[in-house]
Amino acid sequence: MSPATTSGLPAASQGFIAHLGRRSIEAGRALADVRTWLPLLANQMRLVGVDSVPIALFIAVFTGIVLSLLSSYIFTGTVPLYFVGALVGKTIMMELGPVLTGMALAGRVGASIAAELGTMKVTEQVDALETLAYDRYAYLVVPRVLAAILMFPVVTAFAMGVGVASGWITSINLLDLTSPDFFKGLKLFYRFKDIWFGLVKSASFGGAVALMGCLRGLAAEGGAEGVGQSTTRAVVLGCEAILVLDAFWALVLL
Repeated sequence: MSPATTSGLPAASQGFIAHLGRRSIEAGRALADVRTWLPLLANQMRLVGVDSVPIALFIAVFTGIVLSLLSSYIFTGTVPLYFVGALVGKTIMMELGPVLTGMALAGRVGASIAAELGTMKVTEQVDALETLAYDRYAYLVVPRVLAAILMFPVVTAFAMGVGVASGWITSINLLDLTSPDFFKGLKLFYRFKDIWFGLVKSASFGGAVALMGCLRGLAAEGGAEGVGQSTTRAVVLGCEAILVLDAFWALVLL
């Protein structure tokens, strides 16, 4: 057998498996250290969730407006206009609400986490934590990731409601559509799965965005320039993760 392989596996594969095993052990140890991360969780939930509501609602308002106007244009002369309600509701609840909110928060939350942890890393504050017997992952990573997993669905739920409401207001004021017609279309194809599908996706988006921000921040080096590069990379990776997870959940759950 080649010296590059043992136990029938290439050396590169063995190295990856060993790395994955080490990371899994570190993650399990950090999650088990409840006394470290639990007191930090509420503040991170406020930073990640509550402070992100305004930008999510701003995006949702204009998403609903644009969708209602586009729906009217698409359906003119082909299907009844009350289908505007169906398209606005389905699209916002299942796709645009979770994805656009996730993308916006990837820029806000992911960049903030990467910049904060990156600054701590290059100024050796992370090393100082370990000299004080704190687990860096339990103290820095776990509360941020858990907060994002818990709060992204909450922010997305608000965005869904506001997006549908703005689509409704636009339809009754700018289109030849009444409220009963809009809600008729909204209820026409509605299924409860539409809501929880979007919320499940948003929870996974939150975990991915926060995790990318933490990992890139803790990997920062080289001073201010390195922090900037890590922050940019965290946002890009967070957006890429959202798109991959969006396709994954559509394949698995639909």
